[in-house]
Amino acid sequence: MKLSVIIPVHNGGEKLGRCLDALIRSASRPEEVIVVDDASTDGSAELALRHGAQVVGIPAPSRGPAFARNRGAEVAGGEILFFTDADVLLHPDAIGLAKETLEKDASIDACFGSYDDTPAAGGLVSQYKNLLHHHVHQHGAENAATFWSGCGAIRRTAFQDAGGFDESYKKPSTEDVDLGIRLRRQGKQIRLLKAMQATHLKRWTLRALLRSDILQRAVPWSRMILAERGAPKDLNLNASARWSAAAVLAFLASGIAGFWYPLCFFIAAAMGLTVFLLNLDLYLFFGRKRGWLFMARAIPMHWLYYFYSAATFACVLAAALASGALRRRTPATPQELTAVIDPSETSHDA
Repeated sequence: MKLSVIIPVHNGGEKLGRCLDALIRSASRPEEVIVVDDASTDGSAELALRHGAQVVGIPAPSRGPAFARNRGAEVAGGEILFFTDADVLLHPDAIGLAKETLEKDASIDACFGSYDDTPAAGGLVSQYKNLLHHHVHQHGAENAATFWSGCGAIRRTAFQDAGGFDESYKKPSTEDVDLGIRLRRQGKQIRLLKAMQATHLKRWTLRALLRSDILQRAVPWSRMILAERGAPKDLNLNASARWSAAAVLAFLASGIAGFWYPLCFFIAAAMGLTVFLLNLDLYLFFGRKRGWLFMARAIPMHWLYYFYSAATFACVLAAALASGALRRRTPATPQELTAVIDPSETSHDA
């Protein structure tokens, strides 16, 4: 089966060159590499051409990765569409694993992998963010309930049946999660291949992390959960994550109440211990990979993640209730649940 790699890019810089170099080193070379230049101004298109890639140009203004991936899929000649990002280095065996999986089992329509446990960027925030992603995917269900476009492949027929990526997502967001949910709704099968990995080059700052996690992840995720009347119990929405988010809110609430009712401090301590034990495997993973000091610094960031994720969902839910969207007989769509913040109108570090 012919495989086409599709890479959306907006001002990818030297990371795009490293991404394309990694493809050249692949043990199983793709039949074609398509770089969709989303109104770049830094010479990304010329760099891609020098690496032998086919370039699809999108005139200004930038339309976002969902739009770009769809344009790449339109010109791709492969029966398998392999999506990755311009700041990702695929492991040499990643393409081969995806191709082998889809060729050997006709019942599987898509597959995806994870970032590895050796993120390129140093610093607490970058290491924490990428190691968290690795751990979550490595412990996810192999019969997956969603899709990931950072290192994921899908049969062209399944992609077309689902309608491709939703182009209403104007910035990097949850457009791949949305695609996965639609695939599963159609009865398509998606596999999480834990051996299929890639190195992430992105350097995160705390500001960029909060902006991305809240505006580009938590807000649209919350809308999808409300629109679907529930969410897949997988990856970062498994039972442990849901209980942890609730326990963090209870920890904070009881801790504040303790200043008036001292017995509440005992509740806060119990909730804190609950969160720690629910996530002990992750915290020990942090310690093994980057040392116990890193683990101690990463734990508060992880608790902060649970707090703003739960708080964002509460805000989106309150807005939906106030607008009456949840009282309809016909469920609202994610696009109709826009009373809080529209992530498409915010900036984002690609």
